[in-house]
Amino acid sequence: MSLGLTPSARSMWAGSGSVCEGRLAETSIFSVLHAEGGSLFGDELFADLFSTRGRPSVPPRIVATVMVLQRLFGLSDREAVEAFEFDARWKWAAGGLDLDYGGFAHTVLVDMRARLAASVRPRRIFEVTLGAAKEAGLVGHRRVLDSTPLYDAVATMDTVTLVRSAIRGLLKVADPQLEDDLRGVLVRHDDYRRAGKPTCDWDDAEARTALVDELARDAYAVLGLLHGRDVTPEVAEAARLVATVVGQDIETGEDGTFRIIRGTAADRVISIVDPETRHGHKTAARHYDGYKGHAAADPDSEIVTDTRVTPAHTPDAAAATDLINDLINDEPENTDRASDDTADDDTADDDTTVDNTADDDAADDDTVGGDPVPAPADKPAPAGTDPADAEPAAAPGGRGRPEVYGDAAYGTGLFLGLLLRAGIIANTKVQPPVNTSGLFTKDAFNVDTEAGTVTCPAGETAPIRLDGNGTGDGTARFGTACAGCPFAAQCTTAKTGRTITVSRYHDLLTAARARQAEPEWKADYRATRPKIERKLAHLMRRPHGGRRARMRGTTKIDADFNLLAAAVNLARLATLGLTSTPTGWQTA
Repeated sequence: MSLGLTPSARSMWAGSGSVCEGRLAETSIFSVLHAEGGSLFGDELFADLFSTRGRPSVPPRIVATVMVLQRLFGLSDREAVEAFEFDARWKWAAGGLDLDYGGFAHTVLVDMRARLAASVRPRRIFEVTLGAAKEAGLVGHRRVLDSTPLYDAVATMDTVTLVRSAIRGLLKVADPQLEDDLRGVLVRHDDYRRAGKPTCDWDDAEARTALVDELARDAYAVLGLLHGRDVTPEVAEAARLVATVVGQDIETGEDGTFRIIRGTAADRVISIVDPETRHGHKTAARHYDGYKGHAAADPDSEIVTDTRVTPAHTPDAAAATDLINDLINDEPENTDRASDDTADDDTADDDTTVDNTADDDAADDDTVGGDPVPAPADKPAPAGTDPADAEPAAAPGGRGRPEVYGDAAYGTGLFLGLLLRAGIIANTKVQPPVNTSGLFTKDAFNVDTEAGTVTCPAGETAPIRLDGNGTGDGTARFGTACAGCPFAAQCTTAKTGRTITVSRYHDLLTAARARQAEPEWKADYRATRPKIERKLAHLMRRPHGGRRARMRGTTKIDADFNLLAAAVNLARLATLGLTSTPTGWQTA
């Protein structure tokens, strides 16, 4: 298919301008797309997506305009094409087309998304929109970060349905000979041809147990048959899914019977239809299934500067580095982009005291579990530095040092350390130490990382011993010193005494807490960070394609969310009066 071109000839009497010109406000997105759409995403922007031979495509500028308006108004593909065909404003936005200009099949939108996804610049619509905003001076050196839930477009499956559906999916992708071999090792009286949950007396506990055991044995039987075989990529992927769902939900009882595991795995696959969707929770009481949309915005112009979509259980700080790549001049070495092991990234971080009553290895408030970031071996925790005292770094446009704002989900030691090394001011909240048992929190202890000691409220001092895993984390154990301590009842109930875990980020987090207690810091944070909440509200105001994902899989949903951000940015630029001039983009 070759590149189609947007028609330039206009009918004096049947043009959409006869209806729209002078009636639509200049700050309307329809007016801005009409006047500047050719400069933003003209046909030539998409030339690499098409061949030089074949019948002409629907002009890409028209398709891009429909895609942007579709995302802004939350329409399905069919509804968007219908709006283009019958709404004069859409034809006006697409370049002032005549009112009798024909429509096109809704599958053209599907094809364009596929072409963009396969190209070297899949985010080009967002990029040119953001580029215009930057050229107009609307993107400065400050960023506000946050995330929002995106509900998936599939039903969550229980364990029985997951395992059976995974086996059924494996049988469907196998060739006839392999399918016969797989069916030959199945033990259940089930041909796995019908979708859904198998028949069972669900009120009978023994029947339920027998069903789970049979399904698990079928799963392990087909996996055993495939072990060591040379199979197609589709079969290999289906087999991995079978192994995943069985491994995450099924365990072997003492009697050798397979049973459902009590509890939920942190990275549990919840649907065979969309294996990338996950359980997530905004707070301890608010759970959802799906994905998480991350966004960064300029707080002054309210222009979205970047977006990412991750599975719902991903911590906010894990996606933060990707959102601020434009602010980072030289990415530091040995930087792990994952922040911590916490599942609820909006309520917990790497400096939160959990409890110290069960035993002396209980997690404490500076623990960063499993982080492979190396630290000097001669110190239990490297000395921290106030993020505001870092060496100045060049900001975009030379307008001062970059700044990043975020809630406590971004106040992890790893992320603060990355900002510090990049010369970025960290205006992210850091949660104060807490203790779920109401005992002394960590800030009641004097932690001296230079001397490698921790002193308790009673004046006892314990050395910080490195954990030996090469991360720089350490532990101070008070042991028998707690036995006769007058404060023991207020400090710990562990028989072996109080234990304090000191992370490599202790000094950095302590300095950040001290800074965020200053009145000036609080005033700036309260005036700036909430702006991202309003921008997320703009992104989520349409149910279809906003809060509810229209597609499946991280890659497609990420592209769709990014296109939504481009549409919201264009609406914002229209309000600000974006115009192109011989010297570049300007706003009123």
